[in-house]
Amino acid sequence: MKVIILAGGSGTRLWPLSRSRYPKQFIKLQGSKPSLFQETFKRSLLLAGLDDIYVVTNEKYKFLVMGEVEELDYKYNEYNIIVEPEVKNTLPAIYAGVHEIAKKGNDTVVVFPSDHMIIKGQEFANIIKSSEALTKDSIITFGIKPNSPNTGYGYIAPGNKKLNGYEIKEFKEKPDYETAVTYVNGGYYWNAGIFMFNTEIFINEVKLYAENIYNAFKSSNTIKEAFSKIDEKISMDYGIMEKSKNIAVKPVDIGWNDLGSFDSFYEVFDKDENSNISHADSIIIDSKDNYIYSGKGKLVAAVGINDLIVVDNRDALLICKKDKSQKVKKIVETLKERNDSRVEYHVQDYRPWGNYKVLEEEKNSFKIKRIKLSQGKKLSYQMHYYRSEHWIVVKGMAKVTIDDIEKLVSAGESIFIKPGQKHRLENPGKIPLEIIEVQMGDYLEEDDIVRFDDD
Repeated sequence: MKVIILAGGSGTRLWPLSRSRYPKQFIKLQGSKPSLFQETFKRSLLLAGLDDIYVVTNEKYKFLVMGEVEELDYKYNEYNIIVEPEVKNTLPAIYAGVHEIAKKGNDTVVVFPSDHMIIKGQEFANIIKSSEALTKDSIITFGIKPNSPNTGYGYIAPGNKKLNGYEIKEFKEKPDYETAVTYVNGGYYWNAGIFMFNTEIFINEVKLYAENIYNAFKSSNTIKEAFSKIDEKISMDYGIMEKSKNIAVKPVDIGWNDLGSFDSFYEVFDKDENSNISHADSIIIDSKDNYIYSGKGKLVAAVGINDLIVVDNRDALLICKKDKSQKVKKIVETLKERNDSRVEYHVQDYRPWGNYKVLEEEKNSFKIKRIKLSQGKKLSYQMHYYRSEHWIVVKGMAKVTIDDIEKLVSAGESIFIKPGQKHRLENPGKIPLEIIEVQMGDYLEEDDIVRFDDD
């Protein structure tokens, strides 16, 4: 059995927690607990070996994926990460994974979104294994048993019994509330976008119903070339599931939630005696039914508020009524229109060599960053025209190159780089390197950089 994890999505309804450079699936939603991607990866290991798990994502997230797996103490093969050259929706992404898997022969494949919560992971893995017989002639989708009428999900109408599942009578689009009530009462299931199939059957169905995608990969030597020949964005549901005659649904009750909005957060996470969700050190008085999130180390005090969502990041604050959180995506649209970087970046950003966090910033004057380099990693050999940089090592040992002269800088020591000097930072040690970088100058944007050598 093989597993494909889809990790390329960038949600807009969870801003400011989720940004396009650091989306929902990678956020530690409950502090130190694993991210949704990490939970998905661990769940995949219940079904397949490490080398049989494939992650489909985009270039922005490739090294986030690597870092997330390393945090779980696994050494993951970089070649199992399939990078989409552009966003084409779920069907091309899934087919890219299947195309790679099929090179090694015919197999059973399970497809997981990386941004869903599943509480009963082991139970779900057992259900998947027991349902493999359905893949003999069908593409399976796992239908979630609804616990309430919900207008945010598509629905599946089950048909005749088939082994431990059902044939699918039809798919229903997201309904209004009254229609959702009739669906729930009629025994319909939520469409969670989790699939299982035999590679040969899947490829044949794509050839039949999405021939453009089949031909694009068949006639191409690289995924980039294949994607350039796919002329539309198309979902797995629309491209295959709603057209194929060989599909089935396996109902499951696994504690599933797609966490698609802050309202869904409120449904899932533990609440206090007044039905508030907040950090343990928050002070909440005469308030109830609130979701309150703050960054690490920040105290939130609330008095006399009800039914609110409060999300406080260092660079953005969201306040909205609980039943209005679906409209957060309109904020993102407005920020995009303004070309505001806060729609894309957190104060913390992840790179191939590690990550950095902006600690303090004064436009056209100074910027202070905390930079972390993983073991054996190094930045590009580079130069800036408009800024100087002062590096203070706070942990580990730094190897610094300035104008081709190398120097080792220990914790507690510092070094200064003038504008126009070529320089490089490297971690030659066995532990992560942490430095504080103070930038000074009239222009401090990330595009003031000339690279001479880059890994």
